[in-house]
Amino acid sequence: MTRAAKAKGRLGQNEIRDKILEVFPELEPDDVKSTTMGDGGEDIQLSPAARKKMPVSIEVKRRASGMKTQYGWIEQAKRHGKGEPVLFFRADRSDWI
Repeated sequence: MTRAAKAKGRLGQNEIRDKILEVFPELEPDDVKSTTMGDGGEDIQLSPAARKKMPVSIEVKRRASGMKTQYGWIEQAKRHGKGEPVLFFRADRSDWI
């Protein structure tokens, strides 16, 4: 992985970390940490306190292209205008995302 790709990934992880801390102001910065690029495991590490509020495993991906369809679906949900847009999708014989 190139230096630029690692920097792009690190920036994405930091954006997600910052958004989680914004949504959950009761959490401390040490409760939500971005991992070092290349480390195994989750991209965002949660403390036990953070995991209680949000029992998830976070993987962060940034792509230059290849997600046009998904963004179109999110825009469709936004046009409904009845709340925060949420998108669920899956391929045949695969889990929901």
